[in-house]
Amino acid sequence: MKVLVTGADGFIGSHLTELMAASGYDVRAFVFYNSFNSWGWLETIDKNTLKDLDVVAGDVRDPNAMRQAVTGCEAVLHLAALIAIPFSYIAPDAYVDTNIKGTLNVLQACREHQTRVLITSTSEVYGTAQYVPIDENHPYQGQSPYSATKIGADRLAESFYRSFELPVTIVRPFNTYGPRQSARAIIPTIITQILSGAKQIKLGNLSPTRDLNYVKDTANGFLAILNNDKTVGEEINIATGTEISMGDLAREIIAQIGGDVELICDEQRLRPEKSEVERLLGSNEKMMRLTSWKPGYTLAQGIAETIEWFRCKDNLKQYKPAVYNV
Repeated sequence: MKVLVTGADGFIGSHLTELMAASGYDVRAFVFYNSFNSWGWLETIDKNTLKDLDVVAGDVRDPNAMRQAVTGCEAVLHLAALIAIPFSYIAPDAYVDTNIKGTLNVLQACREHQTRVLITSTSEVYGTAQYVPIDENHPYQGQSPYSATKIGADRLAESFYRSFELPVTIVRPFNTYGPRQSARAIIPTIITQILSGAKQIKLGNLSPTRDLNYVKDTANGFLAILNNDKTVGEEINIATGTEISMGDLAREIIAQIGGDVELICDEQRLRPEKSEVERLLGSNEKMMRLTSWKPGYTLAQGIAETIEWFRCKDNLKQYKPAVYNV
């Protein structure tokens, strides 16, 4: 099967592209055009895998680029997005252009060919849990410009399924972590500060809880959804069904790495009060009912693999532990 992965140069996208190539798919990897001709994290994957990819540079905000990229593909896995919540407070227009208009461009291109498409959502669309575990019927709440644009993109995808019978699935991973994740997320923030020798780890609010997916489990979840016709027209959580507070998460990482480290609350890392999502605990009942997927990693196992990746100096040097990454 010829498939297109948008955002293939990013964190989850690079892992998914790598998995699909290893699973025998003919993969067209859509990466963000830049003058450095950088393919992002794809440049770090196995060279034999990389040479088999059809790498295309472009921008999801350009409808013509998306039409060309989708042509000849039997399925599209759309992951390209702006995802950093703090930056969405600064540049909400950019999030509308990329997350909403970009998704519209993907949907329009897929509509021309009635191409199967998986639209990547986020657990942030639910906001702070009104009940747990959060299932797919939970109300939406735009607690940041980022989450609001993802809600908009999801509803556009639903409209294309209902209006044009486009074979759409909305895939909703809860918080994903692992190798290659940017320092705007808490786990790389903690690990890189410790490995750089810091004795005081600067973090934001430590009380919120999250349901954490190891990135290989998330990538396998996309594949399980793609390979099952029962998932068409559905919105599906990828979740572990467990939660951990950010404070306990930090202590787990410190325990695995070792050392005497103090946690410090850095005011600039705090979200506005009404924007903070206090609790996310997902239901994976629908995912496990419709597919054969189940989590393959415990949190301790996933953290251990992530730490091991960051211990490599070539990986660690790409991060700036002393700088707050918005």
